[in-house]
Order: sequence, then C-alpha cells, then structure tokens
Amino acid sequence: MPLVPMKQILDHAQKNHYGVGAFNVNNMEQVQGIMAAAKETQSPVIIQASRGALKYTNFVYLKHLMLAATEDNPDLPIAIHLDHGDNLEIVKKAIDLGFTSVMIDVSSMPFEENIKTTKEVVNYAHGFGVSVEAELGTLGGIEEDVSNEVQLTDPAQVKEFVEKTGVDALAIAIGTSHGAYKFKAEPKLAIDLVKEIADKVKVALVMHGSSSVPAELRDQINKYGGNMPNACGVPIPSIQAAIKNGIAKINVDTDSRMAMTGAIRKVFIESPEKFDPRDYLGPGREAIKKLLITKMQAFGQAGHAGDYEPMTIEQAKEKYYS
Repeated sequence: MPLVPMKQILDHAQKNHYGVGAFNVNNMEQVQGIMAAAKETQSPVIIQASRGALKYTNFVYLKHLMLAATEDNPDLPIAIHLDHGDNLEIVKKAIDLGFTSVMIDVSSMPFEENIKTTKEVVNYAHGFGVSVEAELGTLGGIEEDVSNEVQLTDPAQVKEFVEKTGVDALAIAIGTSHGAYKFKAEPKLAIDLVKEIADKVKVALVMHGSSSVPAELRDQINKYGGNMPNACGVPIPSIQAAIKNGIAKINVDTDSRMAMTGAIRKVFIESPEKFDPRDYLGPGREAIKKLLITKMQAFGQAGHAGDYEPMTIEQAKEKYYS
C-alpha cells in the first residue's frame, strides 16, 4: 500500500466520528512501536516528524524509516506528516522526502500574516497532492524550543482563515499545552469551543498537546532514577469528549517518550550488566506498542484500516485540488 494523503484519513474519521492519533518519531524503535500497535489494532495511522526530528536524523534516515513502515505494513493506511513546519523551505524539504502531509505553523504571527504564509504553503503543497495543516491560536508549553502562552482560537476568525487559505486541517487551541508539565491540576478544556468551530467549517480539526502523561509512566520513570515531579497531562475522557465534538486528529508525543524512557531506565537499574542496545531499546519499543494500543482503541481508530481504498497523492491532487 502506498503512503496516503492525510486528508483521506481524516475525512473518513470526520465522517465516521472517530479520532486518529498522530504520533511523533525520532528513531527506528519509535516507528516500529507505533506500527506494531497499528497492526494489532488494524488502525489507520499518522506518523509525524518535527523539524528537530528531521535534523536529528539528517533528514534521509527518517525518510527511509517511514518508508520501511509502509513496506512492512502493506495493508495499513499510513500518512507521514511534517509537524510544526515554520516556513515554506522546510515544507518543500519534507515534500521532497516523500511526506504526504505538512503543517505550517505561523500561528504566532498576526492573523493576516498567518493567512498569507499559510496560503503560500497550500498553493505549493496542493500542487503535489500533499495535505496541509495550519494552526489558529497558540498552545502553552514548549515546542521545538519555542515557548508560547495559551491563546484560545477565536471562532470568529476560523471561517475566514479556512476559506482564504484552503487548508485541509486546522489545529485549534482549546487549552491544551505541549510537553509533560502541562497543568498543575486536571485541565478544563474548552470543549464547547470545539463544537462551535466544527459547526463553522468542514475541515478536519486537530488537537495538539494531547499526551495524557499517565501517572504509571511518570511513577516508573521516577522509580528508576528519573525526576518528573508533578507532570500532568490531558485525561483520555477529555480527549474523547473533544473527538465527540469534532476533533479528528490527536497529536501525541510526550507519552511515547515516557513509555520508552521508563522501560529503558528499568533495564539500566535492574540489569546493570546489560550493554547491548537491543536489550533496552527492545523493551522501550514494546512499551510504546503497549501504550499506543490503548490510545488507538480510546480514540476510536482501531478497526478502521480496511474501511476504504487508499489513494496516492497523485490521485489526491486530481480528486481534491484540480
């Protein structure tokens, strides 16, 4: 099965009222863990890489890890997505690498500049059949070493933004935050804002900063020498409420990192004689798989892998953008 455009995956999710997890990767074991979970649950999946991940892997290594995921899982719909691209040049690089979807995030810019830059990316990407996600409003926390304050999406701007840019997916700010230290207590997300925005536009809505920072993962990290006090994330019921009201794509990164870190720390402490990387990266990979099976089931994407005939980006160009 070829890589598919993210738009096809999210269109089906919207129509059938479920969410699709978009999981960040930096290395082979993360890719394998994600795909093992998707295979076991028969889920469509979005694998995404940030600018930092691409730089860390010198671009081409990550490209081939993602392509290996499709070769090893020919029956699963897979989109590969650039997460938080911040200019046209990085978007072009991702498309050259074979990404089927890109995000342009210039949400910190004034509204009109956000529209202008996003539209330039849309015009370029759609020429290749590549899906485009943009962001309106800002999340708190730190993403790619950039710190932001929370600014909820203004629903009065959404329709104009979507119509003028032509984006396929829109990340909205509803009170979530990037990173592990999102909240001091259980968050109160603006779920009503999701529904208000979903009623205004037909594009897929995206929820960033959606890691739940499970207490058991935090406790395992701390038990084996880590230091993650008071880490707190978004509860699964809150994510499910957001999906019910219109969210189609759910970004998860921190939880996968925590699962792998906890498993590796456990090996280092309990088996200090181990020095073969396979002896600790293998359990890390398995921990990601175990975690993401629960995510895919909770988001509702499990069992939907065979629901539609996958299209190529060339077919997407003809169907959506001609």
